[in-house]
Amino acid sequence: MLKIGPYECQSRLFLGTGKFSSLKVQAEAVEASGTDVLTFALRRVNLDHPEEPGFLERLNRKRFRFLPNTAGAKTAEEAVRLARLARASGLSDMVKVEVIGDEETLLPDPVGTLKATRQLVEEGFIVLPYTSDDPILARRLEEAGAHAVMPGASPIGSGQGILNPLNLKLIIRRAKVPVIVDAGIGSPADAARAMELGADGILLNTAVSGARDPVRMARAMKLAVEAGRLGYEAGRIPKKETASASSPAEGMVT
Repeated sequence: MLKIGPYECQSRLFLGTGKFSSLKVQAEAVEASGTDVLTFALRRVNLDHPEEPGFLERLNRKRFRFLPNTAGAKTAEEAVRLARLARASGLSDMVKVEVIGDEETLLPDPVGTLKATRQLVEEGFIVLPYTSDDPILARRLEEAGAHAVMPGASPIGSGQGILNPLNLKLIIRRAKVPVIVDAGIGSPADAARAMELGADGILLNTAVSGARDPVRMARAMKLAVEAGRLGYEAGRIPKKETASASSPAEGMVT
């Protein structure tokens, strides 16, 4: 079980809800993923009337925990405003903070992200900031009170997988809060690898919504996250430069 702030999550896979071809495919993929945390861009929700027809009103709100995100925000002030609107609308007091600093790469603005995180923590939010794979920034965000940190494996929606496993391992090893690998996951192998590094969870969207069969891919990601976590907990054998016989030599007849 994964605990973030006061909330407990049965699944370690967090699923984004954008880019699906239809609400039907989206609903089937959500079911196949086994997730209990769904994330969505606040800019795509009518915060004055969140009950209006759309994907939110089709979901069992008692079953899923919502993780609204501030995607599209370019300043800390804009991210804070969106988070406040989400809480005032009754959606959630848990928020994924995104402050984008570059339009081409969609990499986060480290200064704005840190500033928004501090402000929202002070206001009592459960804050999960999206960040780069910079171990120093991850530490600063944790010191600012973040309830989890969410380093990207590679640029958002790129499907490149983990570009810098050493930095991710540093972040994971040093963090005292959960580390959710976010952005760039392209395949179940990427998800399993991130979990084997010791990540506490995975957040993804495009890898499922953009797959040829999103429902099957959602189930594949579910199994990959579970397998990767089990592998991490079991402890892999060390790598060696030479062979090692799988059967003991003692007692063999020569």
